[in-house]
Amino acid sequence: MEPIRINKYLSEAGVCSRREADRLIEEGRVTVDGLKAETGMKVTSASRILVDGKKIGKKPDPVLIAVNKPVGVVTTTAEDDPANIVTYVGWPERIYPIGRLDKDSEGLILMTNQGELAERIGHARGLHEKEYLVSVDKAVTKEFVEKMASGVRILKTTTRPCTVEKVSKFRFRIVLTQGLNRQIRRMCEALGYQVTELVRVRVMNISLNGLELGHWRRIEGAEYDELLRQLGMK
Repeated sequence: MEPIRINKYLSEAGVCSRREADRLIEEGRVTVDGLKAETGMKVTSASRILVDGKKIGKKPDPVLIAVNKPVGVVTTTAEDDPANIVTYVGWPERIYPIGRLDKDSEGLILMTNQGELAERIGHARGLHEKEYLVSVDKAVTKEFVEKMASGVRILKTTTRPCTVEKVSKFRFRIVLTQGLNRQIRRMCEALGYQVTELVRVRVMNISLNGLELGHWRRIEGAEYDELLRQLGMK
């Protein structure tokens, strides 16, 4: 094996994304041949690499699952948080969430052991669609829908135009192609509304498809192939 950057090695080994690998290295949680790893260093298959004291071995078989996350579960890999999604799912191999979904929100979160896949889905410039059903504390008006769709000023920026559709008196559907921190909640608050329920129902071509709350399913076959095609990986 030719030497490769350590963040790529950890990504390909299914440990985490490259960005997360850089964070682990900066925190001093990665060692190479007994010494603390440095950002950008190169390693080979002969290198003895440990993360949090655990040896990193060969690349595992690819895993991608869809989880219908309940409220209260946190999309983190931090083992010191008892509500972390990794412990909640209890997958027999090491996997991690792609992106985030607020603790007080529910719905679709993807988990994988494939670093490149996680990077492609999570990267902002990909403009990948994420669809949500949102309930609010006041009647959804035509003006509200138009303002949400055209862009709302939050976090010192204006949100990207998006698709918004009224579903019922207090509920609407929204499709985003960006992922600012607590974006939908902040957009609603800026317009004088409070979110009472937020459910993510789709990421790109992957949807909940009747998946019960608190359950998960493996993404494979034609559904998996279509995701790779949309990501330019097939």
